[in-house]
Amino acid sequence: MTQYYELYRSSSLGSALMDSLDDLISEGQLSPQLAMRVLAQFDKSISDALNNRVKTRISFKGSLRTYRLCDEVWTFIINKPTFKFDSEDITCSRVKIVACNARKPGET
Repeated sequence: MTQYYELYRSSSLGSALMDSLDDLISEGQLSPQLAMRVLAQFDKSISDALNNRVKTRISFKGSLRTYRLCDEVWTFIINKPTFKFDSEDITCSRVKIVACNARKPGET
């Protein structure tokens, strides 16, 4: 079974989904077990969509402030990054990048 990370639950879409599920549970229209299944499907669907549908490539430069590896999840904090897309460059003051292993166990 493939592992899906819960990273996108903190996105605006994930937060809206969790708020809606909480409301449905509070109103007795949805069981907590079904809500957990919906969230698990959300994790899978977001991961699959990003893997199979997004084709844009970017590159970026910045000053690496912090990095760490915990439970096979890399976290990078980058100061003053510049992201280069096909048609534009975007800069910001700081960005946090979380990277997870996309390979299935046993793949090289």
